Amino acid sequence: MRAILSGVHQKKGQQSLEFELLDVVGTLDHTCLLFVEKNSLASIMKPITKVLSHNIIRVDIDAQDFHFPSTIGQTEFEWQMYLVSNTHTRKVIIQVESEYLSDRHQLELTSFYQFNSDAKGMALFNLKTDQAENDFIINSINLTDNALELTGYNQINGTQIKNQKLILKNRKSEQQLEFSIGDSLFKGMFVLTVPLSDIERDSTNEIFVEYELNDQKIRQKAVITKSLSGQSTLANLPGNRQVAIEKNLTNGILVKEFSAASFGEKAAAAVQKVGSAFEAVKIVNEKINLLYMKRLFKRGHSPFEENTIMFESFGGRQVSDSPYAIYNLFKKLYPGIRLIWSIDSSLKGFCKENGIDYVVKNTAKWVRTMKKSQFWISNARFPAWVKKPSYVTYIQTWHGTPLKKLGLDIANVSMPGTTTDKYHKNFVKEANRWDALVSPNDYSTQIFRSAFGFKNQILKVGYPRNDELINTPAEDINLIKEKLGIPTDKKVVMYAPTYRDNQFAAKGKYTFELPFDLEDFKKSFGEDTILILRMHYLISNALDISKYSDFVYDFSNHSNISDLYLVSDVLITDYSSVFFDYAYLKRPILFYPYDYHLYKEELRGFYLNYETDLPGKIANNSEQLLAEINHALSHPDMSANEKFMNFYNRFCTINDGLSSFKVVNYVMHQIEKSN
Repeated sequence: MRAILSGVHQKKGQQSLEFELLDVVGTLDHTCLLFVEKNSLASIMKPITKVLSHNIIRVDIDAQDFHFPSTIGQTEFEWQMYLVSNTHTRKVIIQVESEYLSDRHQLELTSFYQFNSDAKGMALFNLKTDQAENDFIINSINLTDNALELTGYNQINGTQIKNQKLILKNRKSEQQLEFSIGDSLFKGMFVLTVPLSDIERDSTNEIFVEYELNDQKIRQKAVITKSLSGQSTLANLPGNRQVAIEKNLTNGILVKEFSAASFGEKAAAAVQKVGSAFEAVKIVNEKINLLYMKRLFKRGHSPFEENTIMFESFGGRQVSDSPYAIYNLFKKLYPGIRLIWSIDSSLKGFCKENGIDYVVKNTAKWVRTMKKSQFWISNARFPAWVKKPSYVTYIQTWHGTPLKKLGLDIANVSMPGTTTDKYHKNFVKEANRWDALVSPNDYSTQIFRSAFGFKNQILKVGYPRNDELINTPAEDINLIKEKLGIPTDKKVVMYAPTYRDNQFAAKGKYTFELPFDLEDFKKSFGEDTILILRMHYLISNALDISKYSDFVYDFSNHSNISDLYLVSDVLITDYSSVFFDYAYLKRPILFYPYDYHLYKEELRGFYLNYETDLPGKIANNSEQLLAEINHALSHPDMSANEKFMNFYNRFCTINDGLSSFKVVNYVMHQIEKSN
């Protein structure tokens, strides 16, 4: 049996730990969790609080119980975890594994804890006490072209910090600049932008944070405990000025403004480089030869010197979905890390317009970049002939909570260009290359294990693409409507069906027709409601909606489906997994499975009971559909609907709006381990 720490949740000042159990034998009746502190060998036994399923358990702890006075003045506690199972005949003790990395969580001003893993992948619960009272830990600090950006926390052990301010203090003049912190990056985290034009010339500035906590006014020095690797620490300003970020010996942050090198100084440096060119060429040639030898041994490439992440979405057809959410957060928090997209050539214009570094798929440069990058982040499978070097960490975000059968669970594969046996083998082979697989909930975790034959790390953090649904304020909805070019004064119905495995004309050519009459829809709702269409990317033929352009909008090619979720008042789907994501908004969902029995019996089948487990009404014909749309538009909030909320609690509660942040932390943890 194996035990894996798969999640940590805060609940009323306590910590709820979730564990995934693999290869469970027997019952869990006499099983508990043992914590052993590595230095003092102290131990704490905790019972299983709840069995969530046959292989998911929960153990509740209070971090305050895991530090204690010591005769040697111990202030750092490193707890290992063991699952202990007692039977009548034997006792089984299994050390808990983890690739899970939580961020630093402040218990009090002078103590914090963090969950991570050791070099062998075993779970650790680290707790540190008696820390400096004058330190305020921030998460990231970066320089843009015209601003200083910081992110940090605005809560301490669940208690909200009030009246938070950032102070920029000039070391020389002791003048102070104050900036109120009010913007949120995520729940529990702030983001602050300081204009670089406010920073004095030829100055060295320290950063402090002031706030109120439990009616106490506190001033602390801003510190960053990790390296500045991956963050942007230098900015060039007009007037031959530069601003740089540095760390001092106590992890404090210094913001320096100074004059950039003059033209003469730059020219002198260039001459010096040219003077040593011949020697440099000799050294470079030797290195190239050495790298060539290494390539011969590896039969591949060596990694880039700088950490590089390769992103791909839906086989390169889009810049979207969870990889894009992760990319955007990396770009904000760690712009010093090289971020490259694998794209189809049709997206070159989009990438250039948005400042996205890219390589075109299936080119020599693409192969070289893929094989030299240290990380791959994708939401779909790569072709089997794409070889993964041993130094690559491959993170698979996947692209939906499964309703339809996947992988090994599909008994009869009728897709063009493959057979059932070939499809199964390729699926399992590809899945085994994934070092980590993102899961949105326990339900998906169990399916991924069985359908993919997957034994590696699962990051049960929720889908990063859904962070936007949680973090977008209601007042921004009209701004998104304006961006999409749809009326702000009308209700929005969204139709997002799946494709049918049996609706194809040839390999790669799919067909689809709308299963309801647009004329009837217009007569019923056309005055104050519009219809937006989001067809599956595999459906190749464009629908002719030219006669209904005043109330039907086709957003099938809009890359960010979250925009469409946010502006929609009602979702209509059939077998697509989009409703799992849309449920985060607690808005009405309608199901229109006009070919349900055919789809269920002859195609792929379902994991859920379609008649009883869905979070909305099912319409069996177009008349019922129009009636249900009318009812849904009159009842826009589903938070009081018991059936809907049971579904929400099962599939949506894991995502706290920090999913992309947790995946970024996972990657940075791998980078820190390799340094």
